[in-house]
Amino acid sequence: MNLNQQVDHLAGFLQRHRRVLVLTGAGLSTASGIPDYRDKDGVRRGRTPIQGPDFRKSEAVRRRYWARSMAGWPTLARAAPNAGHQALAQLEAAGRIDALITQNVDGLHQRAGTSKLIELHGNIHGVVCLDCRALHRRADIQAWLTAANPALAEAGAGAGGEIVPEARPDGDAEIELDALQDFRMPSCDACGGTLQPDVIFFGDNIPPARTAAALDLMEQADALLVVGSSLMVFSGYRFCKLAAATGKPIAAVNLGKTRADELIGLKVEATASEVLPRLL
Repeated sequence: MNLNQQVDHLAGFLQRHRRVLVLTGAGLSTASGIPDYRDKDGVRRGRTPIQGPDFRKSEAVRRRYWARSMAGWPTLARAAPNAGHQALAQLEAAGRIDALITQNVDGLHQRAGTSKLIELHGNIHGVVCLDCRALHRRADIQAWLTAANPALAEAGAGAGGEIVPEARPDGDAEIELDALQDFRMPSCDACGGTLQPDVIFFGDNIPPARTAAALDLMEQADALLVVGSSLMVFSGYRFCKLAAATGKPIAAVNLGKTRADELIGLKVEATASEVLPRLL
């Protein structure tokens, strides 16, 4: 079956089901210049991500995170919604999809205009104080980091808008930094407390209210469409398990293997930015 025929089948899938829930992953944002976590076989690239418990208990881990984030976050800040994000927003506006859950933290669905949206793992463009819970704009934190660490900024940590190699989809960066003991970390300007990006780190749990809202969307849906996710992380895979357990059909647009391949009835192995605009 060629790609045009697969797109026709996917269009029919959307037409047959009134309340389609869409689940998106990092593969959707690669066309926006944000790297994916995994290769086509679902194998993770690069180092193991920082774990939430380690971030909160170790100043050294926090120092390493903020130094690498100073380098990696500008890649996400510069990224713009691609044709896949825009197509999903237009499909929602046309009533072809009912709601969207994203595993991504890049904020591109919001910028594309999707309205009924749950950012399952949070949004990298916000920062929260772990002590007083004050919220901060990540752009303001970046400005502070650049001013406080001029040597690192001049060495190419992204302050001047240059492309940073090996940036990660969570705003981290695959770089090694010397003399981290001289790196100045940000703190809360309201209470002086510890700052953390407003995202769910590996090793942490999604807030119960957010989980409940996402599961409610799955319960209301009559079909599931997975876009750009290998589903290797259980927080995404669980929606396929729930859909299959309740007899709801599953379609996917994804390059390469997914953890739920045996549950997916219709799979289009192509990029979201190539497939989704054709549905319009």
